[in-house]
Amino acid sequence: MHNGGRGGGGNTAEHRKVMVVADPTRESAAALRYVLSHVGLGNDTLYLLHVECPAFWKNGLLYFKKPTPGAAPAPAPPPAPREGGMGFGISGCIGGNIDFLEQMKQACEVMNPKLKVKVLKVEMDGKEKANVILSQSILHEIDLLVVGKRQSLSNAILRHGIVKGETAEYLLENSKCTCVAVQRKSQNGGYLLHTKSHRNYWLLA
Repeated sequence: MHNGGRGGGGNTAEHRKVMVVADPTRESAAALRYVLSHVGLGNDTLYLLHVECPAFWKNGLLYFKKPTPGAAPAPAPPPAPREGGMGFGISGCIGGNIDFLEQMKQACEVMNPKLKVKVLKVEMDGKEKANVILSQSILHEIDLLVVGKRQSLSNAILRHGIVKGETAEYLLENSKCTCVAVQRKSQNGGYLLHTKSHRNYWLLA
């Protein structure tokens, strides 16, 4: 399921471009773990793409804002990720700051020293996140796009109240290259993989 290429050609099997949507979430960590463990990367190039959300940065800046006299202290920043799983801090929810990209990059370099890892940070600029991801995948001529997928719609509703549409589903339906959405079932329970033509494909860890 993961030997895909771009429409109208694509890179050879010896050298592909793989892109992982990188966020400080369990879903994104699972997507990266799947790529490092099950996708034969070899001498390929791996792009870690993070789409910066203005609201994300606004909340993050609260930790660095100078407190005014008599004001209540700002909430403590999120705890550092625990080591575990693969031992590189990507087994669970990654720390809630931009350093998670460096953690992901280091994990890739340790797991596969021959792998070329590139970190991309782009802003939404008023666009939907999914459209930004698609445009970046086309710009960099990506062969395989991998994104983490939430476990269920009900979980998304509980977390965010209103769901505008899941990014992973949009990417599956509209990506020009092969796209795989990854769900981590449990710590050692394998993955559920989704593509445009195949859903709920079970893969053992």
